[in-house]
Amino acid sequence: MESVNIKRNVSDAFYRYKMPRLMAKVEGKGNGIKTVIVNMAEVAKAIGRPATYPTKYFGCELGAQTQFDFKNDRFIVNGSHDASKLQDLLDGFIRKFVLCPSCENPETDLLVSTKKGTISQGCKACGFHGPLEFSHKLNTFILKNPPNLNPAAQGASLTEGKRGKRLSKKQNGETNGDARSGSPKSEEEPDLIVNAPEKIAKDDDDEGDWAVDVSEEAVRARLQDLTDGAKGLTISDDLEKTEKERMDIFYSAVKSRLDNPQGLSSPNAKELVAEAERLEIKSKAPLVLAELLFDEKIHIQIKKHRVLLLRFTHEDAKAQRYLIGGIEQVIGLHKDSLLPKVPAILKLLYDMDILEEKVLLEWSGKTSKKYVSKELSQEIHNKAEPFIKWLREAEEEDESESEEEEDDLEIEYDDRAKASPLKENKVTVAPKPKLADDDEEGGEEVDIDAI
Repeated sequence: MESVNIKRNVSDAFYRYKMPRLMAKVEGKGNGIKTVIVNMAEVAKAIGRPATYPTKYFGCELGAQTQFDFKNDRFIVNGSHDASKLQDLLDGFIRKFVLCPSCENPETDLLVSTKKGTISQGCKACGFHGPLEFSHKLNTFILKNPPNLNPAAQGASLTEGKRGKRLSKKQNGETNGDARSGSPKSEEEPDLIVNAPEKIAKDDDDEGDWAVDVSEEAVRARLQDLTDGAKGLTISDDLEKTEKERMDIFYSAVKSRLDNPQGLSSPNAKELVAEAERLEIKSKAPLVLAELLFDEKIHIQIKKHRVLLLRFTHEDAKAQRYLIGGIEQVIGLHKDSLLPKVPAILKLLYDMDILEEKVLLEWSGKTSKKYVSKELSQEIHNKAEPFIKWLREAEEEDESESEEEEDDLEIEYDDRAKASPLKENKVTVAPKPKLADDDEEGGEEVDIDAI
């Protein structure tokens, strides 16, 4: 297998720090296409990091989901990606998370404190120790999955969890007997030995087998670790669900944050945008937001949640149309109090840059029974007519003003054009009369020979 320098900008052929060149294989087609990094385990061992870290880093940089399977040494990035492109991204990972910031050698360890939420680097070459200098999305993953965490707890393989369940059943049903023969267990019989995962065995052949504590508390702790790891999975079945089911998941996410004392603060708002993007419903999300955020006090709530709404609707005409649909539904629920306020509501959304002029004018051109009844939709459009009329007139005024400005520029240009011939006449006419006058008054006194 071809090897390259861990620092690829070092051209020295005798550079001691080497790693295998990344090998990628594209599998599947259509929506199921994915890239398997064939030798990620070997590359990760060479740079001294868990194979999940660079794989997850690729996912963050490419905006793609990732999958880990330690049992089969399969590390997958969704989508089709060239090995050369992934190799370039790996250089970025090495620069940020492997090389020592002091001596630039890759002999470093990551020291993770989950309690303090900090990641530090320790260098064996120069003795450097300090916090990680780069802030990246991967930092969150590292904090949840420190380097010393059992791979099974990262959701990469369920082997450890199944083994724990089998041991639990064995304890409950066959505590004093052998599973196969039913004979009592001798007091001198050693503890149960469970084979290590293949990757751990490859990394350290000297250790061979390892013992597992099979007490009830230990089994419960391992199952809890597995559950926590499953919560941090980078890929889930959510995208395989219907759009309605994904909208329900987003609805629950917004509802839970509304019930939280912090409400929809800026960090929570960013999380909601990320969740909507993960579920691939970002443009439709304003429908859910309108349902949960607005009631008869909508004019106050729009101002309160302006930043959150802008995160979803800014420069997204489709999201703005869905927001209008959600507001129509809110008006239908509080028809008596909100129907007369339709012009004021639309103007507030327009003034706060949540809805664009073009979207409002397109909406006004056609009634729809998509969100409310045809009759109610017509009523809302009728009430909105004064605002829409004002919007059109403002647009026409802007156009006429711009035309007047163009006309003024043309008149100025014409005036300058008329002035220029006068200057030319003055220059050309002046010399000859002067010479003629001189000749008439004193032509005989001029001594030509002297000249």
